[in-house]
Order: sequence, then structure tokens, then C-alpha cells
Amino acid sequence: MQAIEITDPIEARRCRYAQYRGQKATVMLKGLPVTGMVRSVMEVKSSKPTRWTVTVVPKQGIAA
Repeated sequence: MQAIEITDPIEARRCRYAQYRGQKATVMLKGLPVTGMVRSVMEVKSSKPTRWTVTVVPKQGIAA
């Protein structure tokens, strides 16, 4: 599982929708895309600007 912090409210909303729909989402982590199932989206209210912690289970590659 990857815990990713984001500050974009539109990206957080997209992740929340993917979580509710059971769809995969792609989130950027240190400039690299991480695709997988969203496990949780938690708002960190104590920070300014508001940020969200998104937990993603990465999609496993297909073994050759």
C-alpha cells in the first residue's frame, strides 16, 4: 500500500469517487504514476492549505 499526500481538491474528489465506485485510480507519487485501488481518502484539516492522504493498493503487474 502507498500513502500519498495531495493538496489538489479536484484530485481528492476523483480519488474519492474511484474509491466508492471500486475503480482504479492513477495518482502521482514523486513524479511517477501509481495506479491501483483506492483504500482510503482522509482529509488532514490541521494543515493549510488543506491536504488529503490517499491510500492506494498498487495494481500488480502481469507475470510473464
